[in-house]
Amino acid sequence: MASTSTSNAATPASISTPTNVQTALGKTVINDGVVAKVAGIAAREVAGVFALGGGAARALGAIRGAMNSTDLSQGISVEVGETQVAVDVTIVADYPAPLQQVADGVRASIISAVETLVGMQVTEVNVNIVDVHIASDDDEAEAETRVL
Repeated sequence: MASTSTSNAATPASISTPTNVQTALGKTVINDGVVAKVAGIAAREVAGVFALGGGAARALGAIRGAMNSTDLSQGISVEVGETQVAVDVTIVADYPAPLQQVADGVRASIISAVETLVGMQVTEVNVNIVDVHIASDDDEAEAETRVL
């Protein structure tokens, strides 16, 4: 009987990965959507990032914003393996931020957040800059007061 309990320790159910951990007190499962949300939050924190996602995703995000709901994983795609994750992120950069520096900052921020919070190795972060946001003159005119 003792050998049976020893062999149970080697069953696939007892093997743990960073997103699926079994302990004596219970099981922890980290969903792929959580990994995407962590990456999205990290990307938004980088200076020079105006928004995440392409045109259609941003339009849907504007509708969500009007309803006070935000999709923090918008513009993020993750491929999660047993111990590694690859991330694709689509961003709109602020003008005149240096685009390569923004991309490097996004990459570093996502790697740091995923490796620290999720505990998985990030193999790659592909950054796709699809647009540049230019603050229009109309925005500035509205911000200025016409009378004192």
